[in-house]
Amino acid sequence: MPIRVLAPEVANQIAAGEVVERPASAVKELIENSLDAGATEIRVEVREGGRRLIRVQDDGCGIPADEIGTAFLRHATSKINDAADLERITTLGFRGEALASIAAVAHVTLLSRAAGEDAGALIRLAEGREVERKIAGAPPGTSITVEHLFANVPARLKFLKQPATEAAHIQQVVTRYALAYPERRFSLVSDGRLLFQSTGSGKLFDALAKAYGLDTAKQMIALGEEGGRVTGYAGVPALHRGSRSYITLFVNRRWFQDTSIAYAVVQAYHTLLPVGRYPVAVLFLDVDPGDVDVNVHPTKAEVRFREPNVIFGAVQKAVRRALVENAPIPEAGAAATALPGAWPHESGAPGDDPLRAWTERREALLNAGRGAQTPMPLPGAEDEYPYPGPRAEPSQLEAPGPAFIGQETASSARLMPILRVVGQLAATYIVAEGPDGMYLIDQHAAHERVLYEQMLAERAQQQLAVQPLLEPAVLDLSPEVAALAADALPQLAELGVALEPFGGASYLLRSVPAILARESQPERAVIEILDGLSRQEDVVDATAEARLITLVCKRAAVKGNTPMSLPEMQELVRRLEGCRSPRTCPHGRPTMVYMSGAELAKQFARI
Repeated sequence: MPIRVLAPEVANQIAAGEVVERPASAVKELIENSLDAGATEIRVEVREGGRRLIRVQDDGCGIPADEIGTAFLRHATSKINDAADLERITTLGFRGEALASIAAVAHVTLLSRAAGEDAGALIRLAEGREVERKIAGAPPGTSITVEHLFANVPARLKFLKQPATEAAHIQQVVTRYALAYPERRFSLVSDGRLLFQSTGSGKLFDALAKAYGLDTAKQMIALGEEGGRVTGYAGVPALHRGSRSYITLFVNRRWFQDTSIAYAVVQAYHTLLPVGRYPVAVLFLDVDPGDVDVNVHPTKAEVRFREPNVIFGAVQKAVRRALVENAPIPEAGAAATALPGAWPHESGAPGDDPLRAWTERREALLNAGRGAQTPMPLPGAEDEYPYPGPRAEPSQLEAPGPAFIGQETASSARLMPILRVVGQLAATYIVAEGPDGMYLIDQHAAHERVLYEQMLAERAQQQLAVQPLLEPAVLDLSPEVAALAADALPQLAELGVALEPFGGASYLLRSVPAILARESQPERAVIEILDGLSRQEDVVDATAEARLITLVCKRAAVKGNTPMSLPEMQELVRRLEGCRSPRTCPHGRPTMVYMSGAELAKQFARI
């Protein structure tokens, strides 16, 4: 076949395919034009999922009558002037392709009146060709109607989903821009039914409530700024979903996709989420336009940062700090008011009288013969070990990267109240009294958290306690687990698990971490840890070494259905109170639930 130049209409359809993938793509481009025009109210109407009709109306600056035809020429734009402008893009649109691409695959009618003009102008195009232009009455702003999308491109039309599915994609686009621009009012009407309407109040929380529902919005934590770069909301650990699609990212109020930044958000929840679950987050990055390239994807869905590692770290730290300082403790039963995210120290400062009163009452009860908190060794812990985790210097605990995100620096706020142990339930749960009601603590999950932070602190200070075995133990592994053990030998050695090849799939075990020293058969414990590592269980996007620490702590922690003495329970609760993330175990399960005093009174009909 000879080489020849394609006809303009064919070339336009090919180009349109890169920009307009489905009706939601057209809606996105038209909304961006409205936002760039300074619109404060944007109304989107669709029929049959956008296939039959898309109409976007705004109250923006409008298009002058003498430029209305030029707007549909390819690469015609008012956003940039030359190539240098591409280095600092501050508008959502800039290529001048959207209107030309949409007009190439649909019938388009545009009615616009520019500010300062007495009348508007109307233009109609069919499959890229102008068929009518005239003066027409119109309010200030622009209204563009797109009909019969892809009618002249059957190959694209047959790949569209059902109208309800396409309408859902359009709603997703509208809600994203409502989140990015909470000061603008958006509405979406589908087949005559109002699907979405934002308030335009300028408050991100109001937009969250409209987009996700009030119940979900109430479970979102506002982020403080990290170097002025990261703001937004992140869901509490109890709010999680089955995919990463609920992580919504914006840079300079432009929605974008980035697996690395999404991974930074997931890493911030390390040890706080159940396995296979992902957080809900809406994050805004404020980046100098010269440090981000938005011209790297046909639909502008991806961007490239000049310093991606800096952005990664800023996102991770901002989300983690918000979670550690503000995530509430789950409440028993469903519903009532969540506890504060942090508890003040008993410092005698103004305003903390109720907490000081509780502390005095607790000490009086303990000193009256109900059991002083005498330190007792817990299963899997060293007798003489003075738990250093919460009391180590922040500089010693600061991790170099995301591998050990659980090592937060010391906070001035207490993350759980001081508790008084009352007893044990079902040989699994510790019953404790706090200043606000009753707490049930899962002894296994709580001990896992204590041991996890203990090992992290020891590793950060290069003081990890190791117990050599009197006689080496032989581990007979499956070929799969033996291959994994061979790859993980350096990480195992750093944690005190000294393995030596012993022929075939067998290894000699010469030492274990000190927290496993009391195991009657340490070789079985190590085999279980290796099996868990091969299945990648009990972790959320962790490194191999972090997974190992999690699995070691799971194996060493006191199990459910294990009776504990009152001093043992008191010591476990005391050490949990000193943890930096006391509310979940390392693989994301809650360590405690509580029932408030008001709820107890309600159950007993006292109020």
